[in-house]
Amino acid sequence: MLLETQGLRKAFGGVQAVSNVDLAVLEGDVHALIGPNGAGKTTFFNLLTGSLRPDTGRIDFGGREITALPPQQICRMGIARSFQRASIFPKLSAFENVRVSVLAHEGKSFRLYPRANALARGEVESLLETVGLSDQADQPGESLSHGDRKRLELGIALANRPKLLLLDEPTAGMSPDETRSTMSLVQRLARERGITVLFTEHDMTVVFGIAQRVTVMHQGQVIADGSSEAVRENREVQRVYLGEAGWFWR
Repeated sequence: MLLETQGLRKAFGGVQAVSNVDLAVLEGDVHALIGPNGAGKTTFFNLLTGSLRPDTGRIDFGGREITALPPQQICRMGIARSFQRASIFPKLSAFENVRVSVLAHEGKSFRLYPRANALARGEVESLLETVGLSDQADQPGESLSHGDRKRLELGIALANRPKLLLLDEPTAGMSPDETRSTMSLVQRLARERGITVLFTEHDMTVVFGIAQRVTVMHQGQVIADGSSEAVRENREVQRVYLGEAGWFWR
């Protein structure tokens, strides 16, 4: 077991965004966390990365409790994340974006380590090649297409050498071709680098196409958890999404 949460709760005023969530992610799995908008998925990710503190409950990662650790320490332990909206430095080139992440992971800076640029070059170039951005290394982040910005953010996350990669709607706003390409890349990274992936997604073609396990959240609670086939046939899941059948089955 790589990640496990027990009784995780987080409320905002009278709203229980995450309510008594138990979730287990097996090492090496590609695991989907699904649910309609407002189900609590992003809040749950914020709890896992230390951006928010749970009101109650426990988070274990790699056999160690991380519930009260700050985000930077959680990141150094091996949890990296991408966001619904690509989080990059728009004025920096793709190369510079990834280089910042590589140097930050190594605890170095441009000012204190003037040779760091040269030392990091090989790793940065390798990461850009991995995410398919070698030919756009010199392009400012703001000039990249939406799909390429998401790929760049993935490269930034990989610079932290994660054991667990959290992807918050990685294909949001992408064309069908970009979606297929991006999720193929995620599968390849999981397989070749041994990275465990936990991702949220609204496109059920993506979810049932690559996820080995699926967890369904509704109104802050887990209502189903199991294989893709089991979740697809789960009557409670079907009942919850009855009014959104097109969303669930597309």
